[in-house]
Amino acid sequence: MKKTETDDLPEADALPGAPHPRHVYSLVGHEAAEEELLSAYRDGRLAHAWLIGGREGVGKATLAWRFARFVLANPDPTAKAVREARDLRVDPSHSAARLLAQLAHPDFALIRREQQANAKKLTSEISIEAVRQGLQVFQLSAAFGGWRVAIVDSAEDLNRNSANALLKTVEEPPQRSLILIVSHRPGQVVATIRSRCRRLRLDPLSNDEVVEAIVGLGPPWNEIDRDTAAATAKRSNGSVREALARLAPESEGIGALIDSVVADLPRPDPRAVARLADAIGGRSANEGYEAFHRDLYDWLAAYAREFAPPSFQVERIGELWDRIRAAERETEALNLDRRLHILALFAEIAASAPRR
Repeated sequence: MKKTETDDLPEADALPGAPHPRHVYSLVGHEAAEEELLSAYRDGRLAHAWLIGGREGVGKATLAWRFARFVLANPDPTAKAVREARDLRVDPSHSAARLLAQLAHPDFALIRREQQANAKKLTSEISIEAVRQGLQVFQLSAAFGGWRVAIVDSAEDLNRNSANALLKTVEEPPQRSLILIVSHRPGQVVATIRSRCRRLRLDPLSNDEVVEAIVGLGPPWNEIDRDTAAATAKRSNGSVREALARLAPESEGIGALIDSVVADLPRPDPRAVARLADAIGGRSANEGYEAFHRDLYDWLAAYAREFAPPSFQVERIGELWDRIRAAERETEALNLDRRLHILALFAEIAASAPRR
């Protein structure tokens, strides 16, 4: 197939060098979650909106695409194929699977961050325009007479206006509509959306499952030495994405540096902080930069748990979280210096984080 100009464009919900979740047809782990979705559909008690939560990289988007594919390929929940199905697998050759892989299914919408005009770069948030455009799928009759489905990937990328636009449809869904919302931190999702969704929590994968998922991605990942993959899995916190980021050649050594700096929070060694800022502050170090923020948010969540509610200390950590998130988004939206952003974050944490 001839390569087109769009082949090099970034995708908000994909890891460079790895297949996008819509092209992944196997699911490692999460058998109970898959059975819950299948049973709800088969028994006629399918919620119109699902909030699929869990740490980044455990398979939430893969499961969302897998379910969307199944529902669109099997529009009648009483059909024999649905009654006899053991899981949500759909053959890649099925017309619904092929259309979804091309983002060309008329009864489906993907709501995510968009490419900026005239730039090979993504917006920092999901805009209200992107939400409204995606939700138009629910204003039309189903082209194939079945369900209309939308995936939101991810809830953390919604701003206040786009979240409110999504809420209107979540509150008053049309018949035979399904909204699958992927969330890395479901507790932070707008309460009004969260309360109207059926929640499905995915646990971190085991080390063996992480290795299995890596090998299942095909080349070049299945060519990695098994011992190396196993050692990386132990440091991945149950996340395939984190493991892949650590295995990427450009990330060599960065994962260990992030680990050591985050372990010393809230007041790490300034020299280590400076080395980290130099290592991940460049525009070519996207995976290390994103991995640092993931670990930082995980640290904040764990740090907050040390202070029993209703301690005012928890509120302070929540405010710190909001400031860090706002700074991260502003840095990307305005193309600010990432290195200075990282240094400023550590200064903010040192000044604001309550002492144990």
